[in-house]
Amino acid sequence: MTESQNVYLRLKESLAGAPVRRPRRGIRTREVDDDGTNMPYGRGRDPRPLGDVVDNLSQELGWTAALAKSDIMLDWAEIAGPETAEHSRPMGVTDSVLTIQCDSTAWATQLRTMRSHLMGSIAQRYPDAGIESIRFEAPHAPTWKRGSRSIPGRGPRDTYG
Repeated sequence: MTESQNVYLRLKESLAGAPVRRPRRGIRTREVDDDGTNMPYGRGRDPRPLGDVVDNLSQELGWTAALAKSDIMLDWAEIAGPETAEHSRPMGVTDSVLTIQCDSTAWATQLRTMRSHLMGSIAQRYPDAGIESIRFEAPHAPTWKRGSRSIPGRGPRDTYG
């Protein structure tokens, strides 16, 4: 058997979901029923829809959680509503915590009051995502604690007496 035939049989086995019998050299095998008759519509003979094959492959490879998290990012407008989605955007998921960046502190406060509704919607629509909490962040204000012009110590208090 050539290398290309081996690759074909391995792909067929992974996509069909059933083990593929490898024929011996020169022998042609057929699937046979219990009474010895040929089974033209036996297991693995009919083509399967591509969506089912991709779903099985993603489950086998453990991609369902990552795909569900990316779906949350893409469908944020449907989850939160169009007006809310204009003023907030999902930034990412870290340690089962979904981080949402808001346009203002008022929007962050408003979304904090909607947390239980949003969590319920996410848990219902995307159970594979594994989201346990949502963190709403207001816009970041500039800080002068780090950078080229900062100095170590308590700050201006230590120079006044």
